[in-house]
Amino acid sequence: MKVPERDILAATILIVDDQPANIALLEQLLADAGYTRVGATMNPAEVCALHRQNHYDLILLDLQMPGMDGFQVMEALGTNIDDDYLPVIVLTAQPGHKLRALQMGAKDFISKPFDLTEVRMRIHNMLEVRLLYRQLEAFNQVLEQTVAERTAELRESEARYRSLTELASDWYWEQDEHGHFTKVSGPVLEMLGIQVESLAGTSGDEPTTGWNIAQRASLLATIAAREPFLDFVLDRVNAAGSHQRYRVSGEPMFNRACRFIGYRGIGVEVAVTE
Repeated sequence: MKVPERDILAATILIVDDQPANIALLEQLLADAGYTRVGATMNPAEVCALHRQNHYDLILLDLQMPGMDGFQVMEALGTNIDDDYLPVIVLTAQPGHKLRALQMGAKDFISKPFDLTEVRMRIHNMLEVRLLYRQLEAFNQVLEQTVAERTAELRESEARYRSLTELASDWYWEQDEHGHFTKVSGPVLEMLGIQVESLAGTSGDEPTTGWNIAQRASLLATIAAREPFLDFVLDRVNAAGSHQRYRVSGEPMFNRACRFIGYRGIGVEVAVTE
């Protein structure tokens, strides 16, 4: 990800210094470099209000100022501005102030007297980082919104799907890769009067009493082949001697790695005869 040069040159910059000569020098340097949105103030008490109004991409902040020094300005910015990134380069002639300024949140420093080549490079690099940070923030916001929207859509779609399957069938079911039922909706237990695992009969130790052996074998073969099935007919004679007929449909499920994870489908009772 790279920030276009035109965006860097269009960044908003505020110069804060109590010396008119320093402001004039920095304004001329920035103008010569092509920056077009540069402001300045000699009153450090104005910085928070100006930043809140203009959302500067960079603040060039002198540390030694009467009334309110640069450290106090940074403290005020950190507590009053809703921004966890403090876009400040401090201007100082005191080497001992650099570490303290960085500890308070300044992102870089420029030593006085100014080395104009160094000043241009530090400002350019700082702005590039700042604009990249803003791009990342914007991307994360879009990503969070997209994820929230997709999640809501999936939940709504799942709710509609389950509603439709419940209207169109007696039960909805899901099985894991071992053939065990993990989800069943509808009155299947009461309707069958048996344990639901017996319907598919995918485990060798499950009961098969009453089910049509040929139909059951055919269904097991289809499941073993990981194939979908539509309106598959299963007949069963229950303990009371009544003949029950069911029609079931199902499809295999796979994860993103194309590994089989089970089946899902619907079922309906189509006939009961004495």
